[in-house]
Order: sequence, then structure tokens, then C-alpha cells
Amino acid sequence: MTQEQWGQVQEQLRETVGNSNFKNWIEPLQYTSVDDGVVNFGVPTNFIGNYVARNFSDLILYHLRSVTGGKVSRLNFAVPPSGAANTAQRPDGARAASRAAAAGDTAGMASAKARTNVSPAKSAAPAQVAEDLPGAPLDERFTFERFVVGKPNELAHAAARRVAEGAAVSFNPLFLYGGVGLGKTHLMHAIAWELQERRPDLNVVYLSAEQFMYRFVQALRDRRMMDFKQIFRSVDVLMVDDVQFIAGKDSTQEEFFHTFNALVDQNKQIIISADRAPNEIKDLEDRIKSRLQCGLVVDLHPTDYELRLGILHNKVDQFREQYPGLEIGQGILEFLALRISTNVRVLEGALTRLFAFASLVGREITMDLVQDCLADVLRASERKITVEEIQRKVCEHYNIRLSDMLGPKRLRTFARPRQVAMYLSKNMTSRSLPEIGKRFGGRDHTTVMHGVRRIDELRLQDGQIDEDLELLRRALEA
Repeated sequence: MTQEQWGQVQEQLRETVGNSNFKNWIEPLQYTSVDDGVVNFGVPTNFIGNYVARNFSDLILYHLRSVTGGKVSRLNFAVPPSGAANTAQRPDGARAASRAAAAGDTAGMASAKARTNVSPAKSAAPAQVAEDLPGAPLDERFTFERFVVGKPNELAHAAARRVAEGAAVSFNPLFLYGGVGLGKTHLMHAIAWELQERRPDLNVVYLSAEQFMYRFVQALRDRRMMDFKQIFRSVDVLMVDDVQFIAGKDSTQEEFFHTFNALVDQNKQIIISADRAPNEIKDLEDRIKSRLQCGLVVDLHPTDYELRLGILHNKVDQFREQYPGLEIGQGILEFLALRISTNVRVLEGALTRLFAFASLVGREITMDLVQDCLADVLRASERKITVEEIQRKVCEHYNIRLSDMLGPKRLRTFARPRQVAMYLSKNMTSRSLPEIGKRFGGRDHTTVMHGVRRIDELRLQDGQIDEDLELLRRALEA
């Protein structure tokens, strides 16, 4: 078989499998030789070779036989001796993964995954390890340049920046936690992008806890645990997103624990994210909680109005290139920042929908258009938190009875939670002070005012009170 015949087959395959599958799976194949009816192809990684063998080999054989007159009996896929290193250094690998992910192309994502987040292996590591290093696709939008910094996330941003410099840091691991849509994943991706830029010599692996668990289970099933251990212990920077998903998975936790210890012992950097603090993750082993807390634990607080407004302005600047000439009315961004307060992803999605809708119908973005286009989002953000709901949450948090909170007892055990509940009622509901007082056993509005002021003072003096308020507010807004 000649290179020209393989070129003919490639064109036929492009028509059959489509451009996307062709680019991700067929195009990387390099025809090398044919021996006794066996056609040999070079592939960038074993992953791609195995995938093509499982999913496209029959189709490739059919077309090869049609152009060679049936002289082909089977296919062989192998990684050339320098294939792993060349692939690892391809500058477009990670961005290909991002484009595939943005397009929703599962096959493209799988192909790009095989060459994302893998730096060239050090000479001491086997070639197979460099080739098989797992990694999730990085989103090219999630960089430090596009991360809007405000008071709720400035510490997390500064810590992430320090780690991304690639030099030794005094805190290991870096543990980022916070609610949905507050920027944990954005910072994780930004660190990975920056490390790839600054320190291309490092083996940087970013993946979710679910992917870590999947790789572990797969290694158990295939009886390749030594390979699994060798792969994960060969990295220089390990980044695991949403670590709360391994809670309750005893075997996975065991392996994660040993991987964690092995990397720390080698002074390798670990970066972890979760939706809550380590000691609040239920069913996570105590020894893992202890390890996670031995580094720097940083909370990404819920966004405030100024930060949300900054995020919207940043997003609008990005949209101006995509939608040239599209005008947005005065006060629109302020309205959205005020009304959509719980989730940055929802906020950005609302603005994306708004620009797309206005572009399609050829209208300026006005308040009327906002009300029409985002009616469902605005309705969902109108969920009212009640005083009674706040009282129940506070009682659960402090482990007291509701009757004690509402009763006349002035013991500190009951008085402090009562004041906390009053403070939250004042700040999270539209109820007036007299109305709040009535719901706290018929107390006077001056009592409520005193309780609110007292908590304001204690927040500055007692870090525990501030932490309790933050936890309660999150639970109520969830």
C-alpha cells in the first residue's frame, strides 16, 4: 500500500465519520508500512490507538481493502519511540481539548484529554507513564486574566497566583473551597494554564475526584494497580477538583491518602478544591481531613454586589467583539448584579442569553427585553427566605430547641443564637424590625436592634461568630 492510497482512504473516511471524528481520531494516524497484509500505523498515544482499534478498525479495513484489492488482513497501531514526548509538547493540545469541550464533542474531548496537561516526562520516569498521565481538558476561558478579583475571593486569588509561579511555597496542599459558581474551578484551570506557560518542564495533572476514582477502579479491574501508583506518583503538580466526591468511597480514599503522602514526601505541590471545608465533608476519613488542613485552606466567599458587577462588565467587554454594535441600556448590569446574587454561572449565563437574544431579534438590550428574555431566571432568584426558616436553621446549628430561642430565657446559650437569628432576619428578609420582633416571642423592635448591633460588634471580635454567620447564610441560600 502507498501513501497515495492511504490519502484516498482518508478522504473516504472523512466523508463517512464526519470532520470532527476525522480530525480527532483518523488524522493523527501516521501510515508507516505494510508487512504480510498487516498495515502499521503510528499513533500519538496508546489511548488513541486503542480507541481507533475498537471503534474504527473495521471501517478502515473495508476502505483499505477496496483500494488495495483485498491485500490487507489487519491493522496494527503503535506509538513511535519519540511519540509520547512529541505529543506531550504539542502547544495546541490543551486548547484543542477546550475547543472540543466547548463544542460538546465527546470524542474530541477524549482525544484532547490524551494530550492535555501532560508535560514532558523526566528522564527517570518510564515513557509509558508520560504517555498515560491522565488529565481533564482545560477551558481556555479560565485564566487569571479573566478572573475578576474582589474582596470575597482576593485571598484565594493571591494564593493561586503564588502556586502558579511554580516556585516552592510554604503551604502544601492549597485547599480551595466554596459554594457553586464562586470560581474554584476557574482558579484551578488558571493555575494549570500558568504553570504550563511558566514551567513546561513540570508534569501538571488536573482532574476531578470522579476521574481519579474512575482511573482507580479501572486499574483494579485491569489488575494494573502498580501502573496506577507509578503514574500518579510521578507528577510534579496534582490538582484534584471537587474532592468531596470521594467521601464514603473507602478504597478510593485509601489510595488517595497514600498518593497524597507520597507526593508531599517528594515536595510535590497538591491543589485541592471542594464545596466545603475539609472538616465539614461528611464521610471523609479523619486522616484525610487532617492532611487537607495541614496546608492553606482558603474560603471563596459568596460574591458581593461590587464583584458581581465587575464580573458582568468583564463579560460585556468580551461580548463586544462577538456582537459589535450591540447596545446595552443604562442600569441593566446593575439590575442583574442586584437580582441574581447566588451563583456566578447563572449570572454569566443570563448575560450570555441576553446578548444572544438581542442579536437574533435585532433589538437594543433594554429593561423590557431583560424582563422578557430572563423571566424564568428572575423568577427563580426571587425565592424568599422567611424568618421562620432562619430560626429553624439557627436552632439546628446551635443545637437548641425553637421554644428556648423564642422563650424569655436570657441564658447566653439561648441569647446568642437568638441574636444571630435576628441579625440574619434583618439582613436576609424584607421584614421590618417590629415584624421580626413579633416572630421572636413578641419582643420589642429595640430588642431586635440591640441584637443586630451586638452581632455586628462580635463579628469584628470573634472569628467564630463570623464563621457561623457565613455557614448559616450559605445553608439558607442553597
